[in-house]
Amino acid sequence: MSVLGYALACAVPAFVISLAATGLMRRLAPRWRLVDQPAARKVHVVPTPLGGGLGIVCGFVLPLVAAQILMQGGFEESLVRRWLPEGWSVHLPGVLQKAGQLWAIVAAGLVLCVMGLIDDLKGLPWGPRLAVQFLLAGGLCAQGVRASMFVEHQWVGWIATIVWIVVLINAMNFLDNMDALAGGIALIAASLFAAVMLTSQAEPRWLVGGCLVVLAGSLAGFLVHNRPPAKIFMGDAGSTFVGLMLACLTLSGTFYEPGQGSRHVILAPLCILAVPLYDFSSVLLIRIKEGRSPFHPDKNHFSHRLVDMGLSRPHAVLTVHLATLTTGLGGLLLYRLNSWTDALLVIALVLCVLTIIAVLETVGRRAK
Repeated sequence: MSVLGYALACAVPAFVISLAATGLMRRLAPRWRLVDQPAARKVHVVPTPLGGGLGIVCGFVLPLVAAQILMQGGFEESLVRRWLPEGWSVHLPGVLQKAGQLWAIVAAGLVLCVMGLIDDLKGLPWGPRLAVQFLLAGGLCAQGVRASMFVEHQWVGWIATIVWIVVLINAMNFLDNMDALAGGIALIAASLFAAVMLTSQAEPRWLVGGCLVVLAGSLAGFLVHNRPPAKIFMGDAGSTFVGLMLACLTLSGTFYEPGQGSRHVILAPLCILAVPLYDFSSVLLIRIKEGRSPFHPDKNHFSHRLVDMGLSRPHAVLTVHLATLTTGLGGLLLYRLNSWTDALLVIALVLCVLTIIAVLETVGRRAK
């Protein structure tokens, strides 16, 4: 089986499950009073069901459960080997060995999902939620989900890993402010990361790449219901889960291999997620500068500024998606370059895109 066939085998079941589960949540959420009401700091004008994140979770977790069952016992020598890419079956023992770490990530994601559901239903203070995020990040570090920073002291990698996980969880949560915005950005990021894992390495990273494709398929199924005008929102249950999956799967993947080019490829995650990270950090700075809580919702995001300038909401979302895709393609381009000198051109490109965003945000803020 080719890489494309493998990707389809991972994405299609996730898409179908997510599509069906999200459709079911559209009916169940109002019965459970899981509905997002219009408010001054929100852009939707009619009550909209929450809980679409459960569809994403089902679309991601259930295919992994099925794969785990198929790889156990006697299946290893029969059914699984028939559809695995050539040469992949030799990695099955290593995949099964690493499955414990993967399920630790999923378990942490389910904790965030449950906490997000409670927050969607009743509202939770940001302090306890942030504390739980740090505890989960620390626990995953202890399970081996951590970054290699090419330094002697391990504590540097621990700190970088915990910050990366917590920042991405909240960055995706911040981005969930317009129809299809957070889901679309996450789909673009997961797809680009999967492309890195499956096509840009000396040897494809089948497990991590496959998980990223499953995540992308699940997000695509949800977006069928979330496209403007959205029939359901993912809510905190979905945005925090997706943020954790992106953070941990990028940490579990290998971006730099000794003897395979320069270490500049470790910047690929920062390029792919440049726009979400910029939006998160800039909004935090604006809120702190104005003397408000960093986690108090408002309309200071990039997407809101574009609407203030006259764009329709769908066009504002499309603009943010294209900006994310532009910087993300720069991350893929890093694997076609041979030195830090060449990589600086890509970094300059990404910085130019972020500068354009900053200019647009400033104009939008003045127009308001």
